[in-house]
Amino acid sequence: MTLAEKILSEKSGTKATAGDIVEASIDKAMSHDNAALVIKKFKEIRAKLWDANKVVIILDHRVPANTIKTAEAHKTIRQFVNKNGIKNFYDINYGICHQVMIEEGHVKKGMLIVGTDSHTTSYGALGAFSTGIGATEMASVWATGKIWLKVPETYKINVVGKLPSMVFAKDIILHIIGRLKSDGANYKACEFYGIVENMPLADKITISNMSMEMGAKAALFNGSNDGPYKKEFEFDVSSLMPQIACPHSVDNVKPVNDVNEEIDQAVLGSCTNGRIEDLRIAAKILHGKKIAKNVRMLIFPASMKIYRQALEEGLIKTFIDSGAIVMNPGCGCCLGAHQGVLAGGEVAISSTNRNFRGRMGSKDSKVYLASPATVAASAIKGKITDPRDI
Repeated sequence: MTLAEKILSEKSGTKATAGDIVEASIDKAMSHDNAALVIKKFKEIRAKLWDANKVVIILDHRVPANTIKTAEAHKTIRQFVNKNGIKNFYDINYGICHQVMIEEGHVKKGMLIVGTDSHTTSYGALGAFSTGIGATEMASVWATGKIWLKVPETYKINVVGKLPSMVFAKDIILHIIGRLKSDGANYKACEFYGIVENMPLADKITISNMSMEMGAKAALFNGSNDGPYKKEFEFDVSSLMPQIACPHSVDNVKPVNDVNEEIDQAVLGSCTNGRIEDLRIAAKILHGKKIAKNVRMLIFPASMKIYRQALEEGLIKTFIDSGAIVMNPGCGCCLGAHQGVLAGGEVAISSTNRNFRGRMGSKDSKVYLASPATVAASAIKGKITDPRDI
């Protein structure tokens, strides 16, 4: 059986195979700021919370509150949490939901986790079947602790070769998305093997996180490698160059040195590339250098624990000395809510996960996606730059 089939079999008490519809028991149910909408739907069905200890709520998308509407939503969430005894509540001083879920021990291999965020696929880095659902469906999960799922077919993705210098996990997954395209793994579970199995957890999270951008239902490591697989793919990265996703689609991927465009903003961080390893890479490139005068560089550590570690390691000083602005952990800039919204005609290079039209602000702006190394190098040069040139 595939790892997805094994997990869904255990959680449903059946012998689940691809194509089956199962009713499965949830291990953890995660929501962020959109918990306010889940609460609204939950109250409409007049149910009781199935298990307060399995509900996790993390405020991260618009923190601190950027509007009165957001502030009211946060107030609603805090009141609901207190009333219902939800202990796993993380207010605005913790970090981005996917990083906090992993840091705080809510993710383990073999779990079934749902979240009201599409990048819930991140937890597959630890071998969990984790996927995004809507607010109405989450209200049902809060009431019953169960969910109907169609068992997905599985793709085996094998990454081989020796990774070149200054090429990272972000480059690998961008390359894969560029080859398979945005719908190439629609409602499929992707199991990753090869050299990526030995990468640090931070890199695995990046790959599982970004797999959603090719339509994956789940993106799993720590599989058994015994299938059955719907398809198998092999990617040799021995000669892979740093990659960049060009506007306005994540699958519009090219080698970075094929793109020559000046930038207005460089963004480092997010649930995709805001871990300490990412900050170290960028700090190494930025050390002793200055960001170009025409560039605003914004840095968002993925959590306060990472922020503190970066402070202790001297990375924050390096960022500030280079001219960057270090922000509180959060998602606001990534989704164009606040803290770095782009104006019309502006260009950003970002280590985030989406570059749709208007994603980070004006519909007339442009967003390029790349690794932390490419983001840092581009910030120094003031234009999209191959990090191997720094």
